[in-house]
Amino acid sequence: MTHRRRLRPLAAVTTALLAAGALAACGSDDADDGRTRVVTAFYPMQFVAERVGGDDVRVDSLVKPGADSHDLELSPRQVGQISDADLILYLSEFQPAVDEAVTSEGDDRALDVGTLVPLLDGAAGGHEHDEHEHEADGHDHAHDQARDPHLWLDPARMATITDRVADRLAETDPTNAADYRARAAALRTDLQTLDQEYEAGLRNCERRELVVSHTAFGYLTERFGLEQIGVSGLTPEDEPTPQRLAEATEEARAHGATTIYFESLVSPKVAETIAREVGATTAVLDPLEAAPAEGDYLSAMRANLAALRTGQGCA
Repeated sequence: MTHRRRLRPLAAVTTALLAAGALAACGSDDADDGRTRVVTAFYPMQFVAERVGGDDVRVDSLVKPGADSHDLELSPRQVGQISDADLILYLSEFQPAVDEAVTSEGDDRALDVGTLVPLLDGAAGGHEHDEHEHEADGHDHAHDQARDPHLWLDPARMATITDRVADRLAETDPTNAADYRARAAALRTDLQTLDQEYEAGLRNCERRELVVSHTAFGYLTERFGLEQIGVSGLTPEDEPTPQRLAEATEEARAHGATTIYFESLVSPKVAETIAREVGATTAVLDPLEAAPAEGDYLSAMRANLAALRTGQGCA
């Protein structure tokens, strides 16, 4: 996958695991309070776990607010959290360090959310990647194209994941199964409402193409009939070549783009360069790879909707 830019050396992983074991032997500051312990690898899964789990779970997020989720490096304490967790929510091939720790420490307690919903091929930005179909033809398609990890930007996919997380929590903690499923139903309703708001808000827009500095929005554009024109790839740190920058500028001009979108945790320089060339403005579109500075997943998604309605000229 595009995000797999570097793997931690095996020696570093081994050192982390040994250190985690030493911490566990000596006792940590994470006292066992009897609640189900959930470790989440990135913010949207933290949001789901907290909403579905309520007071019956303790959620430890591996990515802190404002941190880059792509290049996450685990501390010994975090490896220990994975080892001690009752449930681990992660996305394989998104964060190599988490993949390694899950394989070593928590594979039997891990839920790969990428197995719960169809994934998009990152290069195509609009074609579903179904691993079961590919296995049937005897060819390994996993290396043909990068998978787009940003599945949480589709409220419908998030609703499916919500139900599956409730099922796993119910299996792990049968005593509170009814509460998990009730909270999941409430969150599903919230996500369906969000989906309806997007559908109505983006139905009538002057422009269906949006120019983004980071091609994180394939799930959103597929869901609501838009088209993203990405300057850089799936990883926000990827710098576009001068040729790609020139191409994106011409595409923005050809489509009459009046807004170029960038994300808050990445430099706006590329977006500002294109905006100057075509006489457009810039606006923030949050891919929600990290926790928002204020509010939660739902409020951040609604802020995205407001930015899109303005930028795309939606009635």
